[in-house]
Amino acid sequence: MYGIGRFLSMVTNLMTVLGGLAIALMMLHITLDVASRYLLNSPIPGTISIVSYYYMVIAVFIPLAFAEQKNAHISVEVITARLPIWMQHNLERLSFLLSTIVFSLLCVRTWEEAEKKRSFGASVVQGSDAIPIWITYYVLPLGCGLMTLVVFYKLINSCLRTKSGLDTFTAQADDLNANDGVEK
Repeated sequence: MYGIGRFLSMVTNLMTVLGGLAIALMMLHITLDVASRYLLNSPIPGTISIVSYYYMVIAVFIPLAFAEQKNAHISVEVITARLPIWMQHNLERLSFLLSTIVFSLLCVRTWEEAEKKRSFGASVVQGSDAIPIWITYYVLPLGCGLMTLVVFYKLINSCLRTKSGLDTFTAQADDLNANDGVEK
């Protein structure tokens, strides 16, 4: 199980790097578009569509599993923190099970939608250019599928009570400031 968790962490981290690259490319693309518009009076054609249909979709759906891996999704524990530990663990397992079901259904449904869009070559027209967008519909099942795998791994790992191979370390402000060389 530990090896599976390490592999999932590696894949999730790699996909998150792709999400980060999408954000960097989006910033560069928009900056070049604005500079081109005001300096050369000639904006880059299709910028709005490419940002909306490519960069943003990748930046949102690819890192979903990374947030789950790091336990970084928003959770409110006002009531559950007061419950007995065995009940907290069982509620956590229930949430893993429900999340696995929901994300696997989302994965299947978004895959079907991506296949439909691919079959008729969905594109968006901006100006005189047709920009194919059917490709980006496959990002959703990819992100949801990876999220399903991470949540299902966490469910199995929780039930078997084995050591998790997922990289759950998140940098804290204290960790970042500990090595900055400044006396406090």
